[in-house]
Amino acid sequence: MKGVYFMGKYSEDAKQLLEYVGGKENISAVTHCVTRMRFVLVDDSKADKEAIEDIPSVKGMFTNAGQFQVIIGNDVSTFYNDFTAISGIEGVSKDEAKSMAKSKQNPVQKAIAVLAEIFTPLLPAIIIGGLILGFRNVLGDIDFGGKTIVEMSQFWTGVNDFLWLIGEAIFHFLPVGIVWSITKKMGTTQILGIVLGITLVSPQLLNAYSVASTAAKDIPFWDFGFIHIDKIGYQAQVIPAMLAGFMLAYLERWARKHIPEVVSMIFVPLIALVPTVIAAHVILGPIGWTVGSWISAAVNAGLTSSISWLFGAVFGFVYAPLVITGLHHTTLAIDSQLIADFHSTNLWPMIALSNIAQGSAVLAVYFLHKGNKKEEQVSIPATISAYLGVTEPAMFGINLKYLYPFIAAMIGSGVAGMFVTIFGVRANSIGVGGLPGILSIQSKYWLIFLVAMAIAIVIPFLLTMFFRRANIFNKIDRVGAATTVNPIKEQPTSSASIADTNKGINFFAPADGELIPISEVDDPAFAQKTMGDGFAVKPTTGEVYSPVTGEIISIFETKHAIGYQLDNGLEVLLHMGIDTVELNGEPFTLKVKIGDFVKPETKLAHIDLEKITAAGKGTDLIVVITNMEKVKTFTLETSGQVKARQEVASVEVQE
Repeated sequence: MKGVYFMGKYSEDAKQLLEYVGGKENISAVTHCVTRMRFVLVDDSKADKEAIEDIPSVKGMFTNAGQFQVIIGNDVSTFYNDFTAISGIEGVSKDEAKSMAKSKQNPVQKAIAVLAEIFTPLLPAIIIGGLILGFRNVLGDIDFGGKTIVEMSQFWTGVNDFLWLIGEAIFHFLPVGIVWSITKKMGTTQILGIVLGITLVSPQLLNAYSVASTAAKDIPFWDFGFIHIDKIGYQAQVIPAMLAGFMLAYLERWARKHIPEVVSMIFVPLIALVPTVIAAHVILGPIGWTVGSWISAAVNAGLTSSISWLFGAVFGFVYAPLVITGLHHTTLAIDSQLIADFHSTNLWPMIALSNIAQGSAVLAVYFLHKGNKKEEQVSIPATISAYLGVTEPAMFGINLKYLYPFIAAMIGSGVAGMFVTIFGVRANSIGVGGLPGILSIQSKYWLIFLVAMAIAIVIPFLLTMFFRRANIFNKIDRVGAATTVNPIKEQPTSSASIADTNKGINFFAPADGELIPISEVDDPAFAQKTMGDGFAVKPTTGEVYSPVTGEIISIFETKHAIGYQLDNGLEVLLHMGIDTVELNGEPFTLKVKIGDFVKPETKLAHIDLEKITAAGKGTDLIVVITNMEKVKTFTLETSGQVKARQEVASVEVQE
């Protein structure tokens, strides 16, 4: 029926997200990709990131290239449909969203975004090319008892030769892919880009790899009588291909504006392609080659100098932040240039190690937060992804959220980067990052790189554990917030008031079960005492009693938490279960309301433990003092098995 919307699977979450991004009026555009909602917001500061993180279906968020991106996961298309239905906002295409996002970027950000859009479509080919060259590494370079595999087997010799067909197509003819990608990005004729790329790597030309070893008099040339133009190829060269690609695209755009449509099919390609090919071999190619050589020479010099260890440590440390800004795409071009000029790269090994370090930090968080089912849905795939070379899920889904694992990974990556640089480790090609990255490493450095991989695994893992326990670089957010709070009243007049409010305040077990210190609760916000000190009971029954004597001043909308005000101003929170906010109150039957004055004998609620467990949530009943500035001492007087209403702790309040 027209105008009627039936609630979808994510309608409630979509409604919250709409509110927390600043409402409909703060959204310029919205679209989605494979795992993320992508917003272009009018004002990013209006987005309530803490509240967004608490939405059950949200697995993380970050801002990049002018877009505010919210990670949903594989079900993002369903979420997107519910969001557009709730908000009434029509989505736009990804290209439109990118275009709108660019209007918010400065020139440097725009340049980085362009570079990313050029190389991203090439990554599948570059990655598979790296794997193939890595496999050829194993066949042709590793010594097995005095002989390589290709020397021992005709079959593997044939395989090795055949695989070079693919490797050469990807890396030697990389300019074809670059120019094609530029024309695709610029919306111009892609086949012209392919033709231009071929003219840069044609077999008629002297191969770029042979130029250095060829005498000047032996270099072939085109003879125009009044001028000679060298027939030099640009195999594997990045900057010449980029310069030529942009010239082609802009010439074609200009021609389309000025040439009548009736003859455009003839004259637009002619005016765009021919001058570009001439310029590519006369001006752009030589200039691009020179600039690229300067860049690769400078990078190589830094990584082979007497202070190479410092370059390695700094690059390893800062590479992950470069990924956040998008600047890491520049390293792909530099790596390609290093391989073209030196037949190997000393940059790629550090990138692979940085990937591993981010994965190891997430792995540590997984063990620290084990039992947090929602987070495990992000951390486990993110670890695997980072170990295979894709770090964005790890960084944006977990590490940046808590910060301390991100810093731990940066330090581990810096140490590993310094280690491989000291030993001069080089890769034959760009390949898959992370653990498979070893296939791209020159075989003589494999043992050293294995040690570096161990460094990138162990240091981030241990530092993440340490930083959390020492509360260093820790930006853990508070869990939840009361939705309904009555003004705090004056001292209650009930006879149950404590006679001397500044002396010992007793706390009681809220249920039968096992008493544990709050530091052992499987939730970082409580375990780190971010919210305050206290204790928890792992209940064996569903009957819940008040842990203190005082007034109920707040009850969460989802019924999973109750706030108290004691006679002396002490504030206490009883949090029933871990991540049970996601259950929307279903397991809880409350027997009290805001304003009630309760005692340890007061039954607060009945909770369905089986329903909580079936949902994959923890059942811990957590009691925490939320205004610790009033506390002089907190003493947990017992542990182990306790009975409901049993005295278990005491607090002395500041005078």
